[in-house]
Amino acid sequence: MTDDASRIRLVQTVLDSTDARRLAEFYRALLGLVYAEGDEPPPAGQPDEHGRDWLVLRRPDGAPQLAFQQVTSLRAPDWPDGPVPQQLHLDLSVASLAELRNQHERVLALGGRLLSNRDRPDPDDEERFRVYRDPEGHPFCVFVAERDA
Repeated sequence: MTDDASRIRLVQTVLDSTDARRLAEFYRALLGLVYAEGDEPPPAGQPDEHGRDWLVLRRPDGAPQLAFQQVTSLRAPDWPDGPVPQQLHLDLSVASLAELRNQHERVLALGGRLLSNRDRPDPDDEERFRVYRDPEGHPFCVFVAERDA
């Protein structure tokens, strides 16, 4: 058996982006995360040195969550209809169907897009999940989670 000191631990999930600051801002606003010290946006009119390379978002308690790595080009997944698979997606949850409907509007207002697919239900129905694309095209799900899950 392996003790805790010798186990590998997940630190964060890293998303490639052609605009790391924009994508970090999307997830910061959506999930209520905060920037790691030194990764905050610069004052207006100042160059964004960190935003051109690597940014980290944390939970307010300091635990790392997401990081964003600047890349020069990125081929967004066209899953489920095209040949480029999703490769990775985030599962996000809410407590109720009413909250899912509220968060649907927030996702869209922040720049997310509902995944358009003939197999996906209309966001106003009783379905308990939605599949979106973030501003860079990465898919993510928001679903109603059971309290005990």
